[in-house]
Amino acid sequence: MFDAPDLGVDAPDAFLAIGPGGLFGVTVRSQGRHVVRISGTVVQIRGQRLDYMGEARAFANAVAKALTRTAGVKIPVTPMLAFTGSGLMNLYGLPKDCVVMPYRELDHLLNAYGERIGPRTVEKLASVARHPATVIDLRLGPPAAIGARN
Repeated sequence: MFDAPDLGVDAPDAFLAIGPGGLFGVTVRSQGRHVVRISGTVVQIRGQRLDYMGEARAFANAVAKALTRTAGVKIPVTPMLAFTGSGLMNLYGLPKDCVVMPYRELDHLLNAYGERIGPRTVEKLASVARHPATVIDLRLGPPAAIGARN
């Protein structure tokens, strides 16, 4: 796992998980004791619509761009939105491009993706994520956070 700041991405409470199931950009948000209502890409807590899905997608896209730039091949990152807290989640239609789950179920969900990539590939991807060029784009001049450029 790599925290967002370690990857040069300005995304609070987010991390990259690399494992046999693939690469997952996990954005964590607190729901407290409130009910989370999800309908497609709409997230609603306490009557407020929040752009948590957009944040999760933006984080996954920023990480995918950085890894792709460093590796020289397209590296997809699956966006995930995980909620902490004890409130319920009501789903009225799952989003098509973002996985949503309670944070306490995250390990089970990551294991459910099976073994899409081998251990050697996992290690190669982790080394790309650790590489300094992933955090900064040297072609743009002085180091800058990925999130700040987009």
